[in-house]
Amino acid sequence: MPEADLAHLLMTRRVLITVGAGGVGKTTTAAALAVGAARQGKRVLCLTIDPAKRLAESLGLRTIDAEAVKIDKSRFDAAGVPMKGELTVMMLDTKTTFDELVQKHSSSPEKAKKLLDNRLYQYVSTTLAGTQEYMAVEKLVAVKDDPRYDLIVLDTPPTANALDFLDAPERLMDALDSQAMKWFIQAFETSGKLSLNVLAKSAAVILKGIGRITGGGFLEAMAELITELNDLFGGFKQRAAIVQKILRSQDVAFVLVTSPAPMSLREVRYFAERLIAHDMPLGAFVVNRLHLAPAVARVPATAAEAAVAIHAAGLDAVLGEDGPANVVRAHADAFALAALDARNLKLLEDVRKTAPLVRVAELASDVHDVGLLAELADTLIAGGV
Repeated sequence: MPEADLAHLLMTRRVLITVGAGGVGKTTTAAALAVGAARQGKRVLCLTIDPAKRLAESLGLRTIDAEAVKIDKSRFDAAGVPMKGELTVMMLDTKTTFDELVQKHSSSPEKAKKLLDNRLYQYVSTTLAGTQEYMAVEKLVAVKDDPRYDLIVLDTPPTANALDFLDAPERLMDALDSQAMKWFIQAFETSGKLSLNVLAKSAAVILKGIGRITGGGFLEAMAELITELNDLFGGFKQRAAIVQKILRSQDVAFVLVTSPAPMSLREVRYFAERLIAHDMPLGAFVVNRLHLAPAVARVPATAAEAAVAIHAAGLDAVLGEDGPANVVRAHADAFALAALDARNLKLLEDVRKTAPLVRVAELASDVHDVGLLAELADTLIAGGV
């Protein structure tokens, strides 16, 4: 196996960041890597942003919240999974993280309170473009040097586009520094009240039209919110630079998770190219739900051959009279799917030379308990199938 395979990364890196589009098994992969490292003696924090709570379910917990929860070793012992280290899990609370940033970067406690009390802040603090992704890396910055942990596994937000995570700091900065934001600030900050007189005529007309629909109170609240956010801009901009520096650090590695579907593979390839271009540490590719060709010495080519094999195995009554034809068809489908996945993986041929590719076969069921997580961890650490 390559020197920097997943087993090597788990032992040598401080932070592993799993990235991928929604629905490719990213959260399960993150949880399995965390379990695998903890079994080998690491004190691991698995930080998840998954609203489906799949990580909690797989660990036998009802919920995971913003408070760090250490998983009791007895839970692993009961599943026959010896644990040398420790596993702690935490769910990212986007608004709480944003609130903490406001309190930290506001120019005064009064300004922080004014923003936190703004009636639009609760909505904006969770829906502004890039907020969830940015707060994920912000939380990573907050816990990265925590001496209680040897390894942090960050499960990034489930998005249609994995690049949303990488671009989050710049997207948030662009939103705060946009022309629309400047309009509101210009119209509000002189007197503390929204004044359309100081705006360009075209901007004033637009805002007056909005005001007729929403009411002046809404515009006042929006202008106040934007002005107070602008007070944080310097702090956010400085923090974004720190985030980008950490993401380029050599004690960090990105684990790119995908399925064999062409769209997923193209996205993860583009993400890998972006990491390489920006000198960010690409650790490994994980391809989940891969179809494997049946491991049989000889596949029945005809229904007659299949009938002989079924009879020899004593499965006549189980499979019925349609059994031979169904067996032939099932084998043909299995080989066709395996061949299709193998062809699709050629989409990663160039970029996979920069990092190991770990193949994980399609599983018979969802990974929903500690035992199955440990089995998946073993597969990942061993280099896949």
